[in-house]
Amino acid sequence: MFRLIASLFLPALLLTACSDSREVADELPNSSLAGAARADVSESRMDAPVARPVVIGEDGPRLDACGTLGQVTRSGADGLALRAAPFADAKVLAQLGEGQRAFVCTRSIDQKWLGVVVLPAAGAETDAPGVDCGVSSPVDRKQPYAGTCASGWVASAYVRLIGG
Repeated sequence: MFRLIASLFLPALLLTACSDSREVADELPNSSLAGAARADVSESRMDAPVARPVVIGEDGPRLDACGTLGQVTRSGADGLALRAAPFADAKVLAQLGEGQRAFVCTRSIDQKWLGVVVLPAAGAETDAPGVDCGVSSPVDRKQPYAGTCASGWVASAYVRLIGG
């Protein structure tokens, strides 16, 4: 009987003797700062400037880099904020006016934000027939937009899809 009890409890006793008393949270890196001590890393991402580039080519190498054209609607007197990241607290890069057009290249996971490449406003010096900002043809892989047109994130509720 003693052997049966010892054979059941001995492995459990050995495991508890070797257990590590550190918590899992202490071992996990905080954000992208792997290896930094937890006390040295801010708990809020918004303490630092946040930017997320607009990614083009998400539909694959056989389709246009940005497959949809949208138009700003219900933007109000101040316009629609073009932001550096898909967050309400992200830096405002520009204001888009009512009717401004932009290529829709990507979306946030929650579908509340659109990653767009903005067509130059009508009458601007860079405005020319057929301006596509380099996103109206396929690209070989997904990549951050690096063209000459403005790009950023806008609230999806204020963009009406008109083509694509």
